[in-house]
Parts: sequence; C-alpha cells; structure tokens
Amino acid sequence: QVRFVESGGGLVQPGGSLRLSCAASGSIVSIFSIYRMGWYRQAPGKQRELVATITTDALTNYADSVKGRFTISRNNARNTMYLQMNSLKPEDTAVYYCNTNLGGINYWGEGTLVTVSS
Repeated sequence: QVRFVESGGGLVQPGGSLRLSCAASGSIVSIFSIYRMGWYRQAPGKQRELVATITTDALTNYADSVKGRFTISRNNARNTMYLQMNSLKPEDTAVYYCNTNLGGINYWGEGTLVTVSS
C-alpha cells in the first residue's frame, strides 16, 4: 500500500508559479518500486483529468493544456514527486492530486488546492 500527502497549493496571480510536492509513505520501501506516478486535477464542476505522469526511468507525459508550462519530477531517495507549474492561468485552478496504480488499485492523496486569480 501507499499513502500520498500533497502540499504546496495556494493562491497565485496569473502568470505566477507554484511547486507542488507529493510525499509517499506506507508499506512500500521506496517509490523507486512504483513504476508510474502522476498528477491529476479536478476543477469545480468538472471531471478529474490527467495533468502529467512520470516513470522510474524518467519518461514523462503531459496533458496538452500544460505542455511547456508544467514539469513533473520525482526524487526516489526522498519518496517525493513534484510538479513545477509556471505561467499559471485561471483555468489551472483546481484541486491537484497524486496518483498511482498498484496491482490494479488506484491510490490517491487528499489533494491540494491551487487557485489562480488576480
């Protein structure tokens, strides 16, 4: 099993930046054992959507809406995943969640709220 705790959300003006963190814990020894992890987000009144994923060999995938603005990374030694968000737009406002799927089971954190507004 794995437990995620997200942090780093907040209120930021359009064009600003935020760095989200996702700390993993649980019965796994290290997130190095988790092949793929990702960030999702859910805006008010909308379905949860994929933002970005990263594998243990650092292969990344991004939603078209965030390409060139967001960067996903992971530090296996610290059991932590990150999402650097630059050039933020009001449409990036959402709750951001960590995710992985282990043995067919989806694991989610509680999320961290990002609000982009002037």
